[in-house]
Parts: sequence; structure tokens; C-alpha cells
Amino acid sequence: MTKKTSKSKPSKPKSESDSAKQLYAAIAENRKAHFDYFIHEKYEAGIVLRGHEVKSIREHRVNLKDSYVRVMKEEAFLINCHISPYSRIQGYQEVDPTQSRKLLLNRVEIHRLMGQVGRKGHTIIPLRMYFKKGRVKVEIAVGEGKKQYDKRDAIKKRIHDRESSAAVKRAMRR
Repeated sequence: MTKKTSKSKPSKPKSESDSAKQLYAAIAENRKAHFDYFIHEKYEAGIVLRGHEVKSIREHRVNLKDSYVRVMKEEAFLINCHISPYSRIQGYQEVDPTQSRKLLLNRVEIHRLMGQVGRKGHTIIPLRMYFKKGRVKVEIAVGEGKKQYDKRDAIKKRIHDRESSAAVKRAMRR
């Protein structure tokens, strides 16, 4: 008897960066945070949610703009984060979309955050929300508020970078 061999191509192994990008793709980002604050230290926190809120987050119906984190009684809460009601549950339950939600952090991290926020001009802001191994995570950071002239400098730098890259691109075409 002869043995049949299949001549199929071996599967190509995925690189770790490709799978990490898929696992941690951002659901929502707070783009305004980088413009309004100097970001000092980042933390990853879990968040306490109800089932319909998770389903709504899977539909990307979340907004982190104007939200912030407050530490009260050694617990961290995400305040003013807008999670729209799940599209298929709207008639059954009245839900406040901007209710405060508890963040899950270690006690050491909470104490460190409390110490950093005690300084003048510092606050805790959410940067992005993403899924990690099926759980919703929020990346929070300690930020120092920018002054108006810092924001103007950032705009000037962005315009300068854009114009210089366009000039280089034009020069390469010739």
C-alpha cells in the first residue's frame, strides 16, 4: 500500500504583534486628552459593567470625551463616561448612560494615584478603552493640565511637521 501525502501549504504562524493588535484594538479613545494634558504615568484598570453595557461597548457605542477618574474612599470611579444604551434593550430598562462606574485597581496603585493627584494641576484621565482576553479594560493616566501657550506650541509643531514631511515627499517625486 502506498501512503498518500497531502501537498497543502503549511499554515503561516502569526506574529505576536499581529495577535496583540487584534486583542487590544481600541474600542474608544480620548484623543483630546493628549492635547489638553501632559501624560505622566499610565495604568491599566478593569471596569465594573453590566451585561448590556458590555454589549453596547462591543458595538463601539462609548465616548470617553470629558470623562475623568476620581478616587473616593480608596476606590477609583470613572465619571462622566458615556456608554449608550444597548440597541436591543432600550424599551425594557431605564439606564443612565453617564453613571459613574467602579474601576478595578490594586490598592498600591490606588494609593500611588491618590498621591500624584494631590499635586496642583494633576488629574486622572482615561485614554482608551479596549478588550483584553474578553474583559473590558480602561487605560488611565495621570495628566498635568496644559496651559494655552503649550497648546499653541503643540499646534505649531504639528503644522511644521506636516509641512516638512510634505516637502520631503515632493522632493522625492522629482
